[in-house]
Formats: sequence, C-alpha cells, structure tokens
Amino acid sequence: MDAEVSRVLADDYLHGLTSRPVPELRSLRAECQAVETKLSYLRRLVQGRLDIVSGERQRRQAGGAPGDIAGLIERLPEILSDRIRGPGTGRLPATFEPGELSGTLVSRLNVIGDGNDADDEELHAAVIALTELEGEVSSLRRAMFDRIDRIETELTARYRDGTANVDDLLSNGDSFT
Repeated sequence: MDAEVSRVLADDYLHGLTSRPVPELRSLRAECQAVETKLSYLRRLVQGRLDIVSGERQRRQAGGAPGDIAGLIERLPEILSDRIRGPGTGRLPATFEPGELSGTLVSRLNVIGDGNDADDEELHAAVIALTELEGEVSSLRRAMFDRIDRIETELTARYRDGTANVDDLLSNGDSFT
C-alpha cells in the first residue's frame, strides 16, 4: 500500500490535469478511490485497536486485574459501540472491499499489541502509538479526498462546458459530490 499512496500523493500525479483525456481522469479517480478505501479500512482497524486498548486501561483503572481476557471480552460491545457514527457527513465508498493491506502503516499497527498482556506503561505507550498512527492515516485520507475532489472538479467542469460528452455521464459512473 505504501507505493500506491506515495504514487497517488506525489506532486506530479495530477500534473497537467486540465489537458488529460476524460478516460484518464476517470482512471485517476478510480485509483484514488481504491487507495482511499484501503486507508479508510486501515483507519477503522486502528480505531478499533485504540478503543480496545483504551477500554482495557479503563477496566484496569476501575480495579480490573491485568490479563483478565474474559473481562475485556465482556466489555467489547460497549467499547466498540462508541464509534458507530463518526463526525462529519462522510462519504460512501465506491467499494466496500479494500483488498490486501500491507506496508509500513499496517506493519506499525501489527506491532502494537492489543493490551491484554501489557503492563500499564505498555498500555499507555500503545494508546499514544495508536493515536499517532490514526492521525497519520486520517491525514493521508484527507489528502486522498483532496485528490479525488480535484479530479471530480475537472470532470464536472468538462461536462459543464461541453468538452465531455454528457451521454457518457451515467454510463461511466461519474458522480459529483
């Protein structure tokens, strides 16, 4: 995933956007949307892990014993239910299947434990690491949305001024949000 993100966020990725043909713009948009879907899924994984680790910290602060996996599992519905609806209007993904996740960000997530066997200092460090990772992934998603918006603005302008064929609008899945 690192190579995909780096390629799509490279300074020259959208160079000459106004002179590129419509099929190429659609292809660029599709690629950006696919990368954003992966980042979105990764962000959800990070947030879930952060919620679990934070929930374990709270459980211990309330007197729960370290290593009590049954106590943690019992609280999972409560722990994970607070992010059912995120802030903002959100966007519907073009696809709900992110594909294979790999790369540096995924490796960083996999290194951070779930907190069950960790001592209190390790739990605190995990919360910090997960919070930082979530911030990085969110920042990448925002940058990806900026790319998608720029491409859609160009597509919209072409349909508006007639340089793109309006008959192709629905058959090619163009959406303007």
